[in-house]
Amino acid sequence: MGLAYAAVILPLLVYLSTLHIGRASAQQVLPDQKLIGTWFLVVVDNILPDGSRVHLYGPDPQGMLTFDPQGRYALQIYRAERTKFASGDKSKGTPEENSAAVLGSNAHFGKYSVDATAKTITFRIEHASFPNWDGTEQRRAFSISEDELSYTVPAPTSGGAAIGQVTWKRAQ
Repeated sequence: MGLAYAAVILPLLVYLSTLHIGRASAQQVLPDQKLIGTWFLVVVDNILPDGSRVHLYGPDPQGMLTFDPQGRYALQIYRAERTKFASGDKSKGTPEENSAAVLGSNAHFGKYSVDATAKTITFRIEHASFPNWDGTEQRRAFSISEDELSYTVPAPTSGGAAIGQVTWKRAQ
């Protein structure tokens, strides 16, 4: 009877313990799970060493950032007021139109990971509108609440000693 009892009870205890572990981890939301979804841009500024701010994409920047559960992301940032090309043809833009289009946008996509202990997001950028970022890995210190994600960019596309500050609001 002791062996039969152990043969029934032991598997039952193992099963019950997995239910408890499964329930506990279902209640715990990991930082990377909090990121999953779509975010709309609120702020994208450079902060200069003297503390002043530069609105790189104007006072009302537009953008969207999406994180999927498989660890992929896509990010787009645009200046709200962008001048259309006079020719209506991207391949016939003037030097001024091309410059405004490049300076008025930033986009990249690739894979991401989260280090919950260090509170960082690492973007593994596959391709970017700024070609110098193609194939790079960039770490951002971040904070997240229910509906707001903020991070800093230690080496923004504008170069220099500025630090980028970016804030997103979760899409409803």
